[in-house]
Amino acid sequence: MKFVERHGSALRGIVSETESSPSYNEELRLEFHSSSTNFRAVLKNVNYNKVACDHVSDYDTEHDARLVAMLDFCRRPKSKKEPGITVHRQQTTQVIPGILQKSVDKSRSCKYYLTERKFTESKFIIKGGLLMFVARSEELSQLVSAMKRSNHAALVYGKRRVGKTRLIREALQQQDKTAIYYECIKGTVKENVDAFVKVLLAERVLPFASSFDTFQDVFAFLNSLPREFVVVIDEYPYLSTFVESQKIDSVFQSIVDTKLDNISLILSGSQISVMKNLLEEKDALYGRFGLIIHLQELNYREAAAFYPSKTPYEKIAFYSVFGGSPFVLQQLRDEETLEENIIWTILAPSNPVNLYASNILLSDYTNAVNAERILAALSNGKKRYTELENKLQSNSTGNLAKQMKSLASMELVRQVVPINKPNDAKKKYYEINDNLIRFYYAYVYPNKSALQMIGARTFFEQIVSPTLLSEFVPHRFEELCRSFFSQLAKSGRLPGITNIGTYYYDDPVRHRNGEFDVALEFGDKYEIYEAKYYQNPMTLDEIHREAGQVREIDALKVVRLGFIAANGFAKQEDGYAYYSGEDLYEL
Repeated sequence: MKFVERHGSALRGIVSETESSPSYNEELRLEFHSSSTNFRAVLKNVNYNKVACDHVSDYDTEHDARLVAMLDFCRRPKSKKEPGITVHRQQTTQVIPGILQKSVDKSRSCKYYLTERKFTESKFIIKGGLLMFVARSEELSQLVSAMKRSNHAALVYGKRRVGKTRLIREALQQQDKTAIYYECIKGTVKENVDAFVKVLLAERVLPFASSFDTFQDVFAFLNSLPREFVVVIDEYPYLSTFVESQKIDSVFQSIVDTKLDNISLILSGSQISVMKNLLEEKDALYGRFGLIIHLQELNYREAAAFYPSKTPYEKIAFYSVFGGSPFVLQQLRDEETLEENIIWTILAPSNPVNLYASNILLSDYTNAVNAERILAALSNGKKRYTELENKLQSNSTGNLAKQMKSLASMELVRQVVPINKPNDAKKKYYEINDNLIRFYYAYVYPNKSALQMIGARTFFEQIVSPTLLSEFVPHRFEELCRSFFSQLAKSGRLPGITNIGTYYYDDPVRHRNGEFDVALEFGDKYEIYEAKYYQNPMTLDEIHREAGQVREIDALKVVRLGFIAANGFAKQEDGYAYYSGEDLYEL
């Protein structure tokens, strides 16, 4: 070793030459290992085409960004009408054997699709060879702006598989600072500090392995460097696995207050209750975030980008079953029917969609067994608290209330109340908030043994199919219609509106009560809409029958009566408002 130190080893020259290679990336960084008796250097082949193939090639391939984008998206053939890759022949000359095949349509355009290798990241739509992020434009713009500011902290949170990490990674690509992304582990704080340091070493922020005792020490080091950083701490709640969350929050309060001169800090997490606590006045991090993003699922219009060839009637059913989680939506096959997609995803025990639905309670909820019983009791309906108590045979100890609060904090369950009875405790109901979870607990969870015994296809035909389009989807269609009007209101197209929801009516003369599907409140007046998920267009006779029921309620101050029919109307007459399924998707 002394000889090497005296005479030099040309290591700087080796590093310099390697990094100057056009195909060099951080994964090909040289590795050095030394001890008191030996020295070893590992040089990696910078010409090996790691992205394009899984086998050793006989030739070197120059990477094309568009080609990589194709690989990332084209898991299956795309029709000409779909958002996808359509590249004219003269634009693309490379085809990777065993991975891409080419088909030529009559327009002399080439369609590329995967034949062997599986790619599941399809939250992007590719047009003309460019990678497009689906929705999230407002959140993406806000996050990029936050990352460009130093001495700034932002908070991003939302339930699992909603797309937080994808959003953050996309934002990192649109800014010029040195990006450091660290996903916390369920370990001690010191274990996380050590793992964070390894990330810094891999990103070449640290020139050599170093030891730090605390996160304050690490950020103090970063704060002393002459360049700017964006530091992302993902799954932040994991830091409090073996220590009180208040202590961790105090640590990062100190970091935000004193050690971000050249740093933009992003904290992200999926345990919503923990992340919301950071926003409460009693928490050490209260008031420290310049940007707060609570990321929600994609709405029904945004989700439709994953099955663009479907009719509005079909899109409604797809959204009613699979919801708006990008992770779930990217598993779907647009060219397949709803039945086939259900069979090969949520009814297949090894499919990621099934695993997501069946395991969602295990990671963040300590009493998963009771939670599963609650969700199964709610199923595809809604129930009062007392109804849940009776069904679950739960005594009045308050445990059920705590469990409902926990499930609500995970955004799996929500409390709903008619907009004209906001303070009536007897009219408050609980229902499952997530469409996919609702489907799972309505059909799969109570019949898991049957699914194993008879198989997915027979299970669908015998257990799912009889009520799917007649009961399950129509219930979700009502919520979709309320979402439609919510989007109109947010865009300023419903002036004077004060609330959107359901309307409870009680007709003592005819001894009837119930709820109207969709109600728009304008002060003390209401617009009432009936939502109908019919396979055929709604007829005038059906319209007259529904209108007659509304007019019989004397106390109802209706300024407009309307109908929303998934497959449109056979005929219309004056005096009513009409929305078809196509109208819902042409907002």
